[in-house]
Amino acid sequence: MFPRSTPGVFIPPPLFFVAGIGAGWLLDKYVVALPIRRMIAGFASVLGVALLAIGLFLMAWGLVTFYRAGTAIIPHPSASRLVVSGPYRFTPHPIYPGFTIAYIGGSAMLAKPWPPLPLPGVLSYVSRFSITRCE
Repeated sequence: MFPRSTPGVFIPPPLFFVAGIGAGWLLDKYVVALPIRRMIAGFASVLGVALLAIGLFLMAWGLVTFYRAGTAIIPHPSASRLVVSGPYRFTPHPIYPGFTIAYIGGSAMLAKPWPPLPLPGVLSYVSRFSITRCE
């Protein structure tokens, strides 16, 4: 089905994270808006900014490490080398935890209960159709 030299990932995984948070936002806006108390919303926004910053830092660190190693950043072509420095010392896919943390942070910043709900489906899809194909 796919050439052996490529992992066969043709839809960029970040699009699934964006689609998940967008689906949650649309559910909140057009289906049922669940109330959140003002005090919780304020705390969630502050926590969300911190989590978003941590997630973006982890993603950027992973991308810069890939770039410095001279290997493919996007999963369409196959990697030219195995990267085991930087955040890759701790996990084989630090960009995906970065996306997940940023997703949770973005959801908290929205202070809406719906956006986090699609996250398990997003993670399942990314794990099955992106991470396992890249390994």
